[in-house]
This record gives sequence, structure tokens and C-alpha cells, in this order.
Amino acid sequence: MANEKLTEYERRRLENIRRNDEMMAALKIHAKASLLSAATKRRRVECKSYKSTEKKSKPETPIVIRRSLRTRGLKPDSGGLTDDKFPKSVSFPKQSPTVMGPLAFEDAYDGWGSDRQFVDTILDIAKKSDLGKSVKVKSDSICKDEESRDASPVSKELRRCTRSPGRASSVVKCEDLDSSCDSAKNERVVFPIKCENSESRNALDLESLTLEPKNVARVVPGRIFVVKFLPCADVNMVAAGDKLGNIGFWNLDSKDEEDGIYLYHPHSAPVSSILFQRSSLSKVITSCYGGFIRLMDAEKSVFDLVYSSSYAVYSLSQRPEDEQSLYFGEGAGGFNVWDLRAGKSSFQWDLHEGRINSVDFNPQKPYIMATSSSDGTACLWDLRRMGAKEPRTLNTLTHGKAVHSAYFSPSGLSLATTSFDNHVGILGGSNFEDISMIDHNNHTSRWISTFRGIWGWDDSYIFIGNVGRGVDVISTAEKRTVKTLQSPNESAISCRFHSHPLNVGMLAGSTAGGQVYVWSPN
Repeated sequence: MANEKLTEYERRRLENIRRNDEMMAALKIHAKASLLSAATKRRRVECKSYKSTEKKSKPETPIVIRRSLRTRGLKPDSGGLTDDKFPKSVSFPKQSPTVMGPLAFEDAYDGWGSDRQFVDTILDIAKKSDLGKSVKVKSDSICKDEESRDASPVSKELRRCTRSPGRASSVVKCEDLDSSCDSAKNERVVFPIKCENSESRNALDLESLTLEPKNVARVVPGRIFVVKFLPCADVNMVAAGDKLGNIGFWNLDSKDEEDGIYLYHPHSAPVSSILFQRSSLSKVITSCYGGFIRLMDAEKSVFDLVYSSSYAVYSLSQRPEDEQSLYFGEGAGGFNVWDLRAGKSSFQWDLHEGRINSVDFNPQKPYIMATSSSDGTACLWDLRRMGAKEPRTLNTLTHGKAVHSAYFSPSGLSLATTSFDNHVGILGGSNFEDISMIDHNNHTSRWISTFRGIWGWDDSYIFIGNVGRGVDVISTAEKRTVKTLQSPNESAISCRFHSHPLNVGMLAGSTAGGQVYVWSPN
């Protein structure tokens, strides 16, 4: 009955639809279309990433419409402004006591779930580190006892125990000048001391460095300004500080559901430096552009306030074997030495005309300091001769543009600088008078952190990022780029780097998107 009411046009239209459906079914067009649609969808790449907590939405505040005294029928105030720059009725917002003082972990933690696993890991590492130090001290005393038993110069030379040069200052090396060194043999059996040749230890095969997918993670939400390895050989952990004031910790060996990433927000400005305290690995000192320096104490679960200033802190460092003083650049060229025990400044100087971007100390001569500045210079200083109001430099290297870093080599015999003038400078010689300039494209956009060339595990290579999403390796012997590390797993430009101080071949690079790439030997 329904078909009888249809017009001729409608019946022909339905017939055409039925015939087209039969044709498409015979050609299996619907099935092929669904397969094509599924193939063209962009597959999401799974990557380790921090998980932030959901912030509670604030209740909506009623909108208040401002009305003048005249429209409300009131007499206007004709008192005018006071003699001050601003009227007394104007008040500027002050930072809360929580921000100015100690900041508890629970208030600073921005990660998902609990940070208990991270705190327990840090405390366990610090406990083992303290135990290892006591064992090393005991082994040194045994070496001294052996020397006292045999006072001959030859026997003393055979049993001489020294610190191995380089960054791994905590590693003890026994110099075996003769195979009959009984004390050295006993140390290898009884005490966990690494007795090995420093040259073989620092040997690195560049071809063996690879970037595996499991070693890629987004640790912080913002652009990374600094990345550092925890100075521990047993646990591979990276800390990264970003532009938003976040500090993320990534335990690469973690097996938990959170991918081993823990996010804290102790600062409200870009993080400029991260320092792990070798005397106690449960303590980490951080600084930011907001003028704050905080001490993270895992035992107390607090970010304590160490220093605050109205000037930005652009760089922070400590002398080797001295963790009671902080050396940092603040403001436009200012330099400050802060005594942690006394809680006050020891010295203050104006060392540069522009901000100080890096502060580093010679590992063999800790009284020699290097600074780099946006005024286009990198300077060497002798702290023993800086008592004057206007200290003089030992040597000054002038670049065409801002110098973003100046770092000593592991042996302390060379200094590498990175400048925006597209050069990497290498200073050597007895007084660092030999200067070599190596061409390298150091230009980055305002959205990407500046390049900073760092040393590897010996004086052979300098590692620095490039705009082609790779890592350039500069040979100090050949004075040129000899290799570029590249991987399909590196999807962004790495800007800031750090080489693991104890595990040779582990290199961390960071990006503007908060990712961290860790290269390791294959």
C-alpha cells in the first residue's frame, strides 16, 4: 500500500539506491573504505611521560561592575595623590609565607599518585653512599698501616693509593707498580674499591652509543634549562629543571606504573641550576631566575629556602670537595659567595657587565674558576687573589657575541666555551694561553634553550647539540666535528646536556618540549 502512494520519481530513486548498494557490496567497497580509514589515522606514539594531578576548579566569583562615585551620586574624592610615588591606598601583593619559607613535598609535588617510591629510592641511595664512604676511609687507613710497617721508599710506592683524576673523584685507584702489591690485592677482595686504569675506564667507542625507545621520556612540561645525572653508579636517575619552575626526577631503572617520573614545583621561575650534594645524595640544591635558592632534603621531605634575592640567579656551582659554600651569578654581572653554615654572603663582586651564564671550577686546581657571560667574554679567576674590590682575571677570552658556557675538561687542562657567535672555543696550555676556535652553528630560536658544549668522560670529545636533531661530537685533537649522533627516536632538538659522572657512555640531552634523551653504549 505504501508503494502505491509513491510517485514514479520516488520509485525510480529507491530502485537506483538498491542497485548501487548491490554493486558496492559485490565490489566490497565498504570493507575497503573502513580499512583505508583505519590506516590513515595517525597512530599515537607511546612515550614515558609525567602524569600531573588534576587541579580542583576554583568556584566562580561574581562579576562586580565598577561604578564611579559620580554615577552613584556620591561626592568625588578631591584629596588627590600623596607625595609618595604611589597613593597609600595601593598595596602590592606579597608572596605567601609558604613560598618564601620551607616548602613541604606534599605542597610541591605535582605528579600523579604518591612520591613515596622516589623518596625511598633517594634515601636508600644516600644510605648506601654513606656506607661506601666509610668503607673507603677504612681501606685508606689500611694502606697507611701497610706503609708504616715497611718504611722503605719502594714499598711505599708499591702501596700508594691515590684518587683517580677526572670527574669521578670518589673512585679510588691503586697504582700497581709491581705485581707483588699484596695490599692492593687484598683491597680488591675485601673492600669494594674500583682499582682500574683511568685511561681504559674513560675509553669510549662513539659507534656504540645508541638511543633506545625506553630511554626517551617527557620529564617536565616546559622547556628544559638544566639536566643532571645523579652521581651514583648503581641507579640511573636524571633530574631536569624547566622554564615553569618544575623539577622532574626520572628513575630509568624504575619498574613501577608511573614510569619512574616524579614532578615537583618548588620554584615559580625558570630553574637555572641543579646540584646534587656528594656528601649526602638525599640533598639537592636548586636555583631559579626568581632569585631563590632551595635545598631539597629527602629526609625531611621539604624544599628549604637557602637564599632569596630581588635579582635573578642565572648560574650556580660549588667547588670540588667543598659543599659549604655556593658560588652563583645574579643580576647583571654580579657574583656572590654564600656561606651555608653562617647563612650569609662571604664575598660579592661585579665580575661582568652582563649576566653570568655559567660558573665552573678546575677539578685539579679548585681555586681556579671559569665564568661565561652575556657580555661576550669568558674569564678565568684565581680565588686566592680575589680579595680586592676589583679582582683581576687570569685570562679573558673574547667572543663576538654572548658566551653561554665555559667548562673545564675532566683533567682540568682545557676549557671549552660556547658562544652565540657560532664558535666553540678551546683553551689549553700551562696558563690557558693556547686558543682554538671551532666553527659550529650555535643559533637557536627564542623558543629553544641555547646550546652549551660539554665534555665527555675525558679530554678527547666535546658534545653539543645541533639544529638537525642530532648531537655533534667535536674532537679536541682534530679541532672539528668528527661525528653526529642521530636516532629516529630523537624527535626534537637537544640543547642542554650532561654526561654521567660515573657511567661512561651515558649522555643525557634535553629539549624545549620537556623531553629527555639518554644515550648509552650498545
